Amino acid sequence: MTTVDESAGAHAAADTRAADAAAAEAAAAAANPALVGVPTFVIGSIALGLYLIGFTGTAANAAIGMVPILFMCTGVGQLIATGWAIRTGAGPVAAIFGIFAGFWLSFALLVVGLGHNWFGDATADGAAVAAQETFLLTWLIGVVVLTLASLRLPSVFTLLFVLVDIALLLVLLGTAGGSTGLLFGGGIAVFAFTLVGVYLFFDALGQATGGGALPMGKPIVGG
Repeated sequence: MTTVDESAGAHAAADTRAADAAAAEAAAAAANPALVGVPTFVIGSIALGLYLIGFTGTAANAAIGMVPILFMCTGVGQLIATGWAIRTGAGPVAAIFGIFAGFWLSFALLVVGLGHNWFGDATADGAAVAAQETFLLTWLIGVVVLTLASLRLPSVFTLLFVLVDIALLLVLLGTAGGSTGLLFGGGIAVFAFTLVGVYLFFDALGQATGGGALPMGKPIVGG
């Protein structure tokens, strides 16, 4: 009788531990900073892609509709996701969202600053183009570093960062050479990484609402 009681107790304890683990996993999925960070990233990317392919026009004020989105949706959303990740102890997630918060906010500030001569005379010969080239080259290098540093993450993240690298490179070359074709290509690359972002959002929201995880791919390093 004692043996039976002990066996039943052991099974009950194992069931309790399994239930606790499942509850903890569900709570972690519901408390995912990507639920805010990824969709706001996607929305800003759509606005940028539309701008680059010329959907919003070619005049100097074509960015008017994009800048409020980048400031108040994407920039703020990335900051919220960064703080959320820090609170949950997810350092790598906080690093990624923090880096992209810097990108989107600084890009919006660049557009507004050039339009209002906040940081110098943007009307001087080549000043605006030089400022954009500096911005794009700096961020291209930064995101390439992020790409290389994140090769231990599932490969879908590597794909996302590589597409961001390609978009930045095409926009840099298009800006430097005055090529609308390269800028259009940069816009297509932006839409490509936007689709990856949509996939990541479906995964995060699906898990948060009780669904299974979508395939993320093996890491390139250590996979």
